[in-house]
Amino acid sequence: MAIPDFQTLMLPVLRFAAIKGEHSLRDATDYLADQFKLSDQEREELLPSGTQPIFYNRVGWARTYLKQAGLLAPTRRNYLRITQKGREVLDSKPDMINMKFLEQFPDYVEFRDRKRGKKGEKEELVEIEELSPEESLDASYLRIREDLTKEILDNIFRSSPSFFENLVVELLVKMGYGGSRSDAARAVGRVGDEGIDGIIDEDKLGLDSIYIQAKRWSESPVGRSDIQKFVGALQGKRAKKGIFITASRFTDQARDYVASIDTKVVLIDGKRLADLMIDYGVGVSTITTYELKRIDSDYFFETLE
Repeated sequence: MAIPDFQTLMLPVLRFAAIKGEHSLRDATDYLADQFKLSDQEREELLPSGTQPIFYNRVGWARTYLKQAGLLAPTRRNYLRITQKGREVLDSKPDMINMKFLEQFPDYVEFRDRKRGKKGEKEELVEIEELSPEESLDASYLRIREDLTKEILDNIFRSSPSFFENLVVELLVKMGYGGSRSDAARAVGRVGDEGIDGIIDEDKLGLDSIYIQAKRWSESPVGRSDIQKFVGALQGKRAKKGIFITASRFTDQARDYVASIDTKVVLIDGKRLADLMIDYGVGVSTITTYELKRIDSDYFFETLE
């Protein structure tokens, strides 16, 4: 089944907390994963940021919202304990606990309004309230990144072949290949022999060489025959490694061919090229940076106890 959202988890989390004593968030996560019959893959699936399993994150945020409403007690870090108010809610036998349900509790309303900043922002939040806050942030980041990827490729398609060659040089150097930029610039875009556009050092010591083919094509995909020609050129040079870079895409037949041969050929299509440019800061600039932090409950342990 699909991983339940954090609002769906609120009532099950409160029911689990009603079991006598204090419980760890990890125990709650494992128990609820069994209750929802999640597969191993669903239990291990990570947030887009890769920082935490999605299900663990959602259980954690269900606990946070219940705690803000006063249904769970603030306790040790990553632990939960039900309050008397929480038991009274369970005694009322609700069909579901969600953010709308929690609005009956003044402490939650105060927390919600602090979180939103302005009450008028409610309409903007409707679309993302099925996601935990980290998931909402990740989703927004991914949307911005997808838009930036498209913008990068649009600019590449409007550029000249020589600009594309310089872009490839800049990116490879930023990734640690080719020694200095001048060394890489001499290597790339100067060969043009037998299907090879350049040769670049794999590392700054020049212990091995990588042969490069760079195609800026914007519409036609790179097919198997193009890759076969490149591989043939590599074999003619007795080369073991090659990179084929395009602003376009590769056909499935091209990818299947690369997977079936002994020669190591890395295919970088337009999407991956743009991703690498973003990751290594080529052709993009940082406009703002956010640090995501969480409370250090250990620091406040004595107070909470």
